[in-house]
Amino acid sequence: MASTAWGEAALMAGHQVAVFRTASGEVFAVGHEDPATAAHVMARGITGSRGMRHTFAPPLHKEVYDLATGQCLGTPGIRLPTFGTRIVGGYIEVGL
Repeated sequence: MASTAWGEAALMAGHQVAVFRTASGEVFAVGHEDPATAAHVMARGITGSRGMRHTFAPPLHKEVYDLATGQCLGTPGIRLPTFGTRIVGGYIEVGL
């Protein structure tokens, strides 16, 4: 059974991070700041996929980003910072 996909903003050690859980249960973390607008809105993005890649599109410009690499798929020169994640005892840990 698939789980619900979601995005959530978190403040971790002074960094604004967007944490995403995909419908398949995988967890990713990227920088929360939109490179196009400098607005902190990335966690409000829509999750999806392109082939085997987990992706999301932020709410303002709808560019599509690869959740694993942070690479913008529409504009190759744009990349978000990414952070390693793991689930331990039901909690999400993010490596900054």
